[in-house]
Amino acid sequence: MNNAVASAQLPWDVSITSLDASDEWDELTGSMRYCPTRLLAAFTLLMSGHGRCVSADMMLGDREYAMWQLARAHTLQDRELREVAAKLFAYFDDERAPVPAGLHA
Repeated sequence: MNNAVASAQLPWDVSITSLDASDEWDELTGSMRYCPTRLLAAFTLLMSGHGRCVSADMMLGDREYAMWQLARAHTLQDRELREVAAKLFAYFDDERAPVPAGLHA
């Protein structure tokens, strides 16, 4: 074994408390929520049906963009789109809530 490699200082924390990934689940649930990708895909598809191009990546990366698109959806006369937008709104509305994974507040 190469001792130089074995004793290398890594720039990140590699301390592993458990090999079972489920043991660290509780730590993640308080800090992040996952945006339901199927719901987001349905939203972008429904918006495109109204001639509105929506970027799912931008929805996850820019809260202001996401809120703007959700607000735009409520101005359209489409009951299904409004329901999907209302469900997605729960993931983007509270600035103090844990940020959905991928979303930068």
